Amino acid sequence: MSGGVGPIAIETRDVIKRYAGNTAVNQVSLQVKRGEFVSLLGPSGCGKTTLLRLLGGLEQPDEGAVLLSGQDVSGIPAYGRNTNMIFQQLALFPHMDVFNNIAYGLKVRKTPKSEIKRRVQDMLELVQLGDYSRRAISRLSGGQAQRVAIARALINKPEVLLLDEPLSALDMQLRLDMQRELKRIQREFGGTFIFVTHDQNEAMNMSDRIGVMRDGKLLQYGTPDEIYERPVDSFVAKFIGDTNLLQVKMLVEEEGRVWVQAGGLKLAVRPQEGLPAISAGSKASLSIRYEYLRTGEAANSCVNRLEGIVTESVYGGASIRYTLDMGGHIQLQASSLYQRGDARYAPGDSLLIGFNPEDGLLLPNEASVHRESSL
Repeated sequence: MSGGVGPIAIETRDVIKRYAGNTAVNQVSLQVKRGEFVSLLGPSGCGKTTLLRLLGGLEQPDEGAVLLSGQDVSGIPAYGRNTNMIFQQLALFPHMDVFNNIAYGLKVRKTPKSEIKRRVQDMLELVQLGDYSRRAISRLSGGQAQRVAIARALINKPEVLLLDEPLSALDMQLRLDMQRELKRIQREFGGTFIFVTHDQNEAMNMSDRIGVMRDGKLLQYGTPDEIYERPVDSFVAKFIGDTNLLQVKMLVEEEGRVWVQAGGLKLAVRPQEGLPAISAGSKASLSIRYEYLRTGEAANSCVNRLEGIVTESVYGGASIRYTLDMGGHIQLQASSLYQRGDARYAPGDSLLIGFNPEDGLLLPNEASVHRESSL
């Protein structure tokens, strides 16, 4: 049942959805290829669930179009589309056992009993519940119930499976286990999954591509590494991963470097390709990921070398995160790889840190562009 990424499975073209005068989804264009695992990521109220419901036919756009395998399905309700959705509340039928929960969609379609038995068993094997067909729903663990819901949603072979934060009620370890399990099922089934979450780590761990949303707009759509390493603006940079965001003033550009000022610090950075030029004298955001700041002796080879006072040291096993007071009300955080025996710094210690121009991203303060990865 495996399959590779192929043509466009589902897309939206400039869709708009309003509720009582408020725009929940604002001119969103999104293309998802067949066989992709895509996550829609953003804070509560950003429009990601509304967009998912538009894709599934549970809501209809006020403007724009939704296309499934190239066919315009705008206005067609959920039952008329070959899609399926899993919600946070799994809504399994408590009076039915595992087999009959999974078989329900086939029975509605009056599928022959022999085919129902074969296909349900195939699904049970896919979700690794082969011996659970007669188990009562009340006797399942949280992770087992999740897998039954997935099997039930996939039994009719939907072109696209839509998932609305289905893992959010699970504890941390089970959630991590289910992330791996869900990705395995998607890969083996060969289907197209679109997953809504507000958890950046969940999106990064599972996705082929991520759409970051805010205030109903799709700010950026790209692979996890594109969004992490080349965020389109300061909001995306802060929302995906840990980063220092400094408000800076543009000074001068020379030899491919831009000199900026942050408080009493003068720093050399490299502007991000594909974003509008930021003129001298204007304000911007400088993003420096915690792990891109080198500490101690490793900082000596950097173009930008700074000295700060450690105010906090957090031991994380393989790394240590330092918070430093740089003076002028500026704080920076640096995450340093740690091996037993390495130098460790305590609050009050002076610590040299550094970074090179390519490690700092100069970004607009707000999304002034919409950038898509190549499709």
